[in-house]
Amino acid sequence: MSTPSPLAACAPSEERILIIYTGGTIGMEVSPNGLVPSGHFDKRLDQALAQLPLPERQRLPVFDLLSYSTPIDSSAANPMTWQHIAADIGARLSDYRGFVVLHGTDTLSWTAASLAYQLQGLDRPVVVTGAMQPLEIANSDALENIQGALHFAAQSALQEVAIYFAGQLLRGTRAVKQHTEAANAFTSPNYPLLGERVEEDFVYYPSRGLSHQQRGAPRFELPDYAPLAQGEVVRVTLWPGMAAWQLAAWLNDARVRGALLELWGAGNIANDPDIVAAIAAATGEGKLIAAISQAPQGSVHLGAYAAGHDLVEAGVISGDGMTPEAAYTKLIHLLAQPLTEAGRRQQFVTPLVGER
Repeated sequence: MSTPSPLAACAPSEERILIIYTGGTIGMEVSPNGLVPSGHFDKRLDQALAQLPLPERQRLPVFDLLSYSTPIDSSAANPMTWQHIAADIGARLSDYRGFVVLHGTDTLSWTAASLAYQLQGLDRPVVVTGAMQPLEIANSDALENIQGALHFAAQSALQEVAIYFAGQLLRGTRAVKQHTEAANAFTSPNYPLLGERVEEDFVYYPSRGLSHQQRGAPRFELPDYAPLAQGEVVRVTLWPGMAAWQLAAWLNDARVRGALLELWGAGNIANDPDIVAAIAAATGEGKLIAAISQAPQGSVHLGAYAAGHDLVEAGVISGDGMTPEAAYTKLIHLLAQPLTEAGRRQQFVTPLVGER
């Protein structure tokens, strides 16, 4: 661990922010063969922050930096990655006023959603961010994203996992990546912003946050995700012409313990009783199967159409307006715990961290 903030030595630990650098584009460097992972992120961040105007540097909260020895390519992240990051935060919770997690953008919203479930009852901020361009690239978005994440991580009123990107603060369980190149790569399709940058100020909207719902000490849930890190929960997006045997090939595999189905519109599937039968067979074996819509905005209403009613009868749980990230990571989280089947089903339809 290093302390790149020039003021860090003057502040006690509990008044600092901890930045956890996990990897991603934000820390890469240009090579003849393209972008590659690079080390010494502490020194590079110190040099980048030194370029800010003095008033902006003085406004930054003091921080420590924890760098992972092997940077994680976010496209290779899995449930064990999420568990590792959550455990690092949980072990240091009382030592810092807030946390910033630097992460690759490809699966950043998946990690943020998983952290929210594992760190339920947070009484301080965890802000996840990254960048579309490496830190040293001209006109990179990296420095502004780090700067904003630090400011929001110092706001005690924010008591949940959030994503800061391109001037916007989004709930971690409500965000999705919407663009492969644009600086404003993330959006929150079914929930308003938690905060935003307004000129030089970083404004948090407390009425939209979770802080008023939290009671008592953090009730962290840090189960072992290892039994679910090898594809035991599948994600199936329906397509026109899907055959029942194709869906059954996924759901009937003995290794599968849960599935997220992405349906059409408000919860429609093909008029094929064999498809419903394949789903019913899986839920009958105790597999946890939930459904959301392929449409990025709105919710599923499984009882609105006859096909959706059949899914309810087959034991499918409605994911309401949840993002794929929030629904999938919630399935992982619930299946990792020693709950009854009924308990998992009840927990899935219960809003735990503002995900639905």
